Amino acid sequence: MYDFCVIGGGIVGVATARRLVERYPGARLVLVEKAAGLGVHQTGHNSGVIHSGIYYEPGSLKAELCRQGAQWTKDFAAAQGIPYDVCGKLLVATDAAEYERMLALYERSVTNGVKVELLDAAELVRREPRITGVGALFVPGTGIVDYRKITAALAEQVRAAGGEIVLGAEITAIEESGTAVTVSGPSGAWTARTLVVCAGLQADRMARLAGLPIDFRIVPFRGEYYQLPRERAGLVRTLIYPVPDPNLPFLGVHLSPTIDGELTVGPNAVLGLAREGYRKGSVDLRDAREIVGFPGMHRVARTHVKTGLRELRNSLFKRGYLAECRRYCPELTSADLRPRPAGIRAQAVLRDGTLVHDFMIERTARSVHVLNAPSPAATSAMPIAEYIVDRI
Repeated sequence: MYDFCVIGGGIVGVATARRLVERYPGARLVLVEKAAGLGVHQTGHNSGVIHSGIYYEPGSLKAELCRQGAQWTKDFAAAQGIPYDVCGKLLVATDAAEYERMLALYERSVTNGVKVELLDAAELVRREPRITGVGALFVPGTGIVDYRKITAALAEQVRAAGGEIVLGAEITAIEESGTAVTVSGPSGAWTARTLVVCAGLQADRMARLAGLPIDFRIVPFRGEYYQLPRERAGLVRTLIYPVPDPNLPFLGVHLSPTIDGELTVGPNAVLGLAREGYRKGSVDLRDAREIVGFPGMHRVARTHVKTGLRELRNSLFKRGYLAECRRYCPELTSADLRPRPAGIRAQAVLRDGTLVHDFMIERTARSVHVLNAPSPAATSAMPIAEYIVDRI
């Protein structure tokens, strides 16, 4: 009998395990992960940005936890000797419509308590000579880090406190009684007084196994990246983002310096047909059937047909992808865009077709389920863990 069982070895699951052994010294804890390693899905397939919290609805979990998490991530990286860089971020408006949306973001940043500078076109070019636009927001607190290293350091702290981490263990059944929860699969069974599920791309399936009356599906969106040749990595000094569409949970194709000295371009957002299929064209029949058969996805397709077709075109043809980047960085060429591994975003979609923007966490008597935790979940991992543990 364990005191706590955590399902999921991404950064949110590992952070939660670390907070539990910290809050309850001597407690017996086991973390169970299906993959052969930790942080292999969303944690290990993102652009490594330490987000500041500028985008999110005031009062939302994302707005509050991201702001806390940005500082925690920097402090933890510094304490553990993990490289990070607070390089700042520019959100670039390229036309009048984007400029108006940018001003709205500026007001939101003030409400959310995020430090931001409003720049005109001349100041934008002075700071980043290769970038053009009619104006920009500069977010000085945004940074970059390798979240796999953050996850590995957290895991070491879990083990040092006596927690167990079991890899290669898929969970196919969850049974909750009045006194405990048993999770089991081909590799074995584990019983604990309290269960925390941080299953990311499999969050809805784990919730159904636990008997939660959910009315959503996790829909995978592929985020396809390119990277520039190493000799072009100094093209920009800061992160360069477009002004996002407020009706979508995606931030658009951006230029991102990485902590290992690369310069990436991406991601786009293409509907995926495999939750864990990172190669282009990957199809998992079970995943595809669930997507096609879910009424909420039909409504998403009707509402966002124009956006979906544009993203698909840009996925199939590099020229369209390049055009997105050249709106703010006109000197980029097709030869600059070299393949880089894709990521997959776990996006909760409600039956009415709503794309869930905020983090979504539900509970039963003896379990807590993180049902929607896309970006900025990596930045927010420890505050999310604190939020979960406060509710146990």
